[in-house]
Amino acid sequence: MFDIQEELKKLPARPGVYIMHDEKDAIIYVGKAISLRNRVRQYFQASRNKGAKIDRMVTQIRRFEYIVTDSELEALVLECNLIKEHQPKYNTMLKDDKTYPYIKVTLGEPFPRVLFSRSMKKDKSRYFGPYTSAGAVKDTIELISKLYHLRTCSRVLPRDEGKERPCLNYHIKQCQAPCQGYIGQEEYAKNVAQAMEFLNGNYKPVLSMLEERMQEAADRMDFEEAIQQRELLNSVKQVAQKQKITSGDGEDKDVIALASDDRDAVVQVFFVRGGRLIGRDHFYLRVAQDDTPGAILNSFLKQFYSGTPFIPREIMLQEEIEDGALIQEWLGNRRGGRVYIRVPKKGTKEKLVELAAKNAQMVLTQDREKIKREEGRTIGAMKEIASLLGLTGVSRVEAFDISNISGFESVGSMVVYEKGKPKTSDYRKFKIKTVKGPDDYASMEEVLTRRFSHGLAERDSKEAEFGSFSRFPDLIMMDGGKGQVNVALRVLDHLNLNIPVCGMVKDDNHRTRGLYYQNEEIPIERSSEGFRLITRIQDEAHRFAIEYHRSLRGKQQVHSVLDDIEGIGETRRKALMRRFKSLEAIRDATIEELARTESMNLAAARKVYDFFH
Repeated sequence: MFDIQEELKKLPARPGVYIMHDEKDAIIYVGKAISLRNRVRQYFQASRNKGAKIDRMVTQIRRFEYIVTDSELEALVLECNLIKEHQPKYNTMLKDDKTYPYIKVTLGEPFPRVLFSRSMKKDKSRYFGPYTSAGAVKDTIELISKLYHLRTCSRVLPRDEGKERPCLNYHIKQCQAPCQGYIGQEEYAKNVAQAMEFLNGNYKPVLSMLEERMQEAADRMDFEEAIQQRELLNSVKQVAQKQKITSGDGEDKDVIALASDDRDAVVQVFFVRGGRLIGRDHFYLRVAQDDTPGAILNSFLKQFYSGTPFIPREIMLQEEIEDGALIQEWLGNRRGGRVYIRVPKKGTKEKLVELAAKNAQMVLTQDREKIKREEGRTIGAMKEIASLLGLTGVSRVEAFDISNISGFESVGSMVVYEKGKPKTSDYRKFKIKTVKGPDDYASMEEVLTRRFSHGLAERDSKEAEFGSFSRFPDLIMMDGGKGQVNVALRVLDHLNLNIPVCGMVKDDNHRTRGLYYQNEEIPIERSSEGFRLITRIQDEAHRFAIEYHRSLRGKQQVHSVLDDIEGIGETRRKALMRRFKSLEAIRDATIEELARTESMNLAAARKVYDFFH
């Protein structure tokens, strides 16, 4: 038994990270401290005004653990890693995890290339970005290839020089074929340098060059060439117009501001690279009513910069943050150079932060109604269904369906909805092993027995928390009425499980009309969100089963139940089907009869027999 008061006395006065657990031993909060003894004790002092969110959390703490570090900076890094790994309930959490595209110039190669990259590594390459639009990055790379004739192939040069013919890019004049030795390394390097100048935002030389080429082509009546140069000129102008100068110092900056209400916050990030605003993005966070803007930004910075490869020299915020100096030191270590976190009070920098805040507020306002509609369609609809059935706390629903393949083999589907949304990673499909012919009730009994028996076995094993079946639903929804519901109740009773079961009843036209629960049919208003969710769940279970046996037919594997048997390959499977003609006959055969089949032996026959029995 964990005695919190006794354990508080053992806390060291050292920097480190503390981890709070609830009664199910789930991690609900991760924090850092200069002194673990002082910080953790504060949570359990009644005289401290901790705020509503922390008060709620403290009532759920059943034990805590801690990790001692050598410095507060180490504690900060560890805190970031643990929050990202466990996503505790009471930490301010990012709702999404994004990666941004970069333009990579492979300067470590004798003949460098300009490539699209989703990560920035410590190598000899030069990276430009991050950018918020992958399409814009690809368009820019294509434009650079046309302008500077840089290679795009993966040949290792000069080792592979002359081994193969030049590619199409050489023939359409988008590459000068260093693979053939048609351009030397020194001259090629000049083209690379010009491309990097372009990526740095120096467009004037390119514009002048293209205008000159266009005029020369027009003067010699080569109008096709003139049109090509004009199109390139227009492309460069479009790229140039997208870059808005925000400062004349040419520095890399991130400008960060937020807008929040009592439940949600939107953080807006402006990316300024080389003194130019190259893009922006926004992030949703889960917050509590008493979270201050400074606290939200403090949490955001630690999570955001622990996951992004690029650290700018300056970060501009709208509010002071608690760990500003510490985060500066941490980011400086990651960047390999000084990082400054500033809250501008006047001038263009303040205006830029103000602009970011306005954008954040706009996103929050515009999306609030969208979020409400989505919640009504999902969480609200689930609550409506639970209310109809007289249930509470329904979050996870599992729905089951059976489909026959030409009357020969049946398959079962299990679809999962959590908080009104499909959780496709938990979907499961079943090949019916023990039922002869198209018997839906018997097939459903097999599916449910396998599903929950497997779940109980996982719960009993040491790896229960990792098992895909170990989490049971709050409600089971059967595709059908009284018959299917009774099958499910019989299986649950046999396994000593108590889970509510309802049936999704359809009318004569195969349209959903209501729910069957506790021996009575409950009508549903057809215009309600709950009705629409039931229809979606029913259709999804049916779709998943249909797609499964379509894939079986498409692969000509109607009899592929045999493929699940260890040691039974294509040759033995065909031999069994030639002799016994049907899966039912194989099920009914003795070990000796199976062993007498061509290509079979006694060991293989026993595996087939054991599989069906």
